[in-house]
Amino acid sequence: MAVDKSLNQAPLGLDASLAGGVQPGVNMPQPDLEIEIEDPESVKIGIDGMEIELEPGEDEGSFNENLAEVLDEGQLDQLAGDLLGDYEEDVNSRKDWIQTYVDGLELLGMKVEDRTEPWPGACGVYHPLLSEALVKFQAETMTETFPAQGPVKTQIIGKETPEKRDAAVRVQDDMNYQLTERMVEYRPEHERMLWGLGLSGNAFKKVYFDPSLDRQVSMYVAAEDVVVPYGAANLETAERVTHVLRKTKNEMARLQRDGFYRDVDLPEPSNTMDEVEKKIAEKMGFRAETDDRYKLLEMQVDLIIEEDEYRDEEDDGIALPYIVTIDKDSQEVLAVRRNWDPDDKKKAKRNHFVHYSYVPGFGFYAFGLIHLVGAFAKSGTSILRQLVDAGTLSNL
Repeated sequence: MAVDKSLNQAPLGLDASLAGGVQPGVNMPQPDLEIEIEDPESVKIGIDGMEIELEPGEDEGSFNENLAEVLDEGQLDQLAGDLLGDYEEDVNSRKDWIQTYVDGLELLGMKVEDRTEPWPGACGVYHPLLSEALVKFQAETMTETFPAQGPVKTQIIGKETPEKRDAAVRVQDDMNYQLTERMVEYRPEHERMLWGLGLSGNAFKKVYFDPSLDRQVSMYVAAEDVVVPYGAANLETAERVTHVLRKTKNEMARLQRDGFYRDVDLPEPSNTMDEVEKKIAEKMGFRAETDDRYKLLEMQVDLIIEEDEYRDEEDDGIALPYIVTIDKDSQEVLAVRRNWDPDDKKKAKRNHFVHYSYVPGFGFYAFGLIHLVGAFAKSGTSILRQLVDAGTLSNL
């Protein structure tokens, strides 16, 4: 449909001379305005050979949509099978590191051991070398990273001016308020992170915006729950980053109701724990053999999804970053979402984790106190028990 209409006043944003207005001292004819509507979602306006195309703004909600809702079942099954195979390879690549870590947990002495050899009631104490070093590291690091005035300290780069100084003070006060007052979980999660960091040599924080709380959150994630290929250099360049999540049935129902996960029928949780989880619970003195929560794998990966409308022509043959969430037991894909900023033309991967390392090692995972002084703690425990048992035998 085309409409010809003479204008006496320029539309908002157009120069008056283009719309037929007469500038002082200049006599100009009024051009015709041609409006062409072929699609109600798109309008074209032509004025004297100049064409203006009006299109609706990009819907941010569509960018964050769950692509698992539009992909067919065959694609989702193949995607789940491929990613689960890659996940198992990543778990096997760090097997030696995790085994040393799990075996060393016993040396903390958190579990009271009743020994029956060489006789019932034999000495079962542990040398405090490892636990003492860990507590000292946590206490001293907490004091340094979380002083009384707050964890944030600003620094002015370049020439210092009164305006910059005032801005630095405002930023420092606001960030300290956010971390100490609004983000109530920040300090306890930070303390937990330091304990895990010193123990295993690795700790992670997941920083994201929680819509239910309407604020940023920073949660500690244990090293055993973040699976990265052992040969990766860092989180930014790793080809896969898998976060192992555990959700109760009620949490899953809420997330599916709110549209965060795909609404599919999931079987009952398997109610089992893998070998690493069982060993960790056993070494720490807990009786945990079952877990009635769903085990989800939230994987940051690069994929080629041809059906994605946000792929451009220059992206042909290039894998783009996505976040894929899979229920491990049923192998159902619950969500596939884009993992780049909608305003980023390069479509660079967004990283949601912060990796803290104690002593860098040969691969991605660093070494902790268990790896460094675990052997000495084990030898000290053995010598201490021999001395006590020898004294007991001598007294008898």
